[in-house]
Amino acid sequence: MGNKKQEKCAFCGREMKELFSSEIPGVYICHECVEAGHRIIKENQIKLQKECNIEGLELATLPKPADIKAFLDQYVIGQDEAKRYLSVAVYNHYKRVLQPKDDNGVEIEKSNILLVGSTGTGKTLLARTIAKLLKVPFAIVDATALTEAGYVGEDVESLLVRLLQDADYDLQKAQRGIVFIDEMDKIARKSENPSITRDVSGEGVQQGLLKLLEGSVVNVPPQGGRKHPEQEFIHVDTRNILFICGGAFDGIERKIAQRMNTQVVGFDAQKKAQTIDKNNLLQYVAPQDLKSFGLIPEIIGRLPILTYLRPLDKQALRNILTEPNNAITKQYQKLLEMDGFQLTFAPEMLDYVVDKALEYKLGARGLRGLMETVMMDVMFDLPSSKTRKKTFEVKVKDIAKYEGIYFDRLQSLFTEVTGLRTHF
Repeated sequence: MGNKKQEKCAFCGREMKELFSSEIPGVYICHECVEAGHRIIKENQIKLQKECNIEGLELATLPKPADIKAFLDQYVIGQDEAKRYLSVAVYNHYKRVLQPKDDNGVEIEKSNILLVGSTGTGKTLLARTIAKLLKVPFAIVDATALTEAGYVGEDVESLLVRLLQDADYDLQKAQRGIVFIDEMDKIARKSENPSITRDVSGEGVQQGLLKLLEGSVVNVPPQGGRKHPEQEFIHVDTRNILFICGGAFDGIERKIAQRMNTQVVGFDAQKKAQTIDKNNLLQYVAPQDLKSFGLIPEIIGRLPILTYLRPLDKQALRNILTEPNNAITKQYQKLLEMDGFQLTFAPEMLDYVVDKALEYKLGARGLRGLMETVMMDVMFDLPSSKTRKKTFEVKVKDIAKYEGIYFDRLQSLFTEVTGLRTHF
């Protein structure tokens, strides 16, 4: 440290009594410039950390694929194949986002995911659970509400508005989130043949999704809806946004069957035909089946990870009722526990509900509708009951009266809704 007045700070040029000497002879720096330099370095470190981390998510603490699958097992019953695909895809995606910058020239590309499975098999739940684990912004978008250039619906870019809303309009957070696009099968081409009219709700939407899925800077209206020239836009970079698409693709089994029959040729044709599981053709789904269903090749290429969800059998539906952390039965038990009652369910009653769900082909969502119908009287009467008995068991006889009225009404309601959605 020098005490000579004639010596100046090499940075600000001011003459000061107290100067710090540097490693370079004759070069000095004052304490104010030292403090300013320290502050600049600290601010840059914070900025770099925000760019590389996602709400505290670091490469060292990023859950491994096995950890992600174990977390999914707590909420989703079965679907091991889809869980493995999702776990690896999500892990690799966020490794790509968190990768340190180097000069070796290797650039990891984004791998979006397409889930194919009938209604109620857990497509939305899988995506939502992964977002919960990673604590990243998450948005669910219905593809049926989108049309090309906002003809009769929302612009394709407006699906990112919900992601921004979930991130409290923090652009950096939103650009590292997850978007689940549901009902992808509803934007398929309406016809294989060219039409004189524009397919604004089918192929037009698919073409609009291309730039989002691949990764580009998109102009997003802050409040959603349609665009207009004088509106201010938020510029969202979608390169690090993971897109998970899902759809029932009702009828794609016929496309799969046609393709596999044409492939079974040669002397061992009979042997190959016997190895095909005709009860679960969805497991053989391939990109060419999606193309024949009505997805354009460009969008299939931007969804490289293709997996399926098995239809739920009786045992799976039974487990869904009781095993997950957010199981339907546990939810009702929690609700009545707040009123001081201990609720239990007879095993035969649960089997009864499962059989009805299988009969109506409603999937896991149907279980919820059936249980709401079954539990209506219980939830109405028990909270105001004066009984000293604090334990209550729901039995088959308690719900037998719903067999003829409510269950049939529920079935017709689901049929009506499903039919409408299919037409759209």
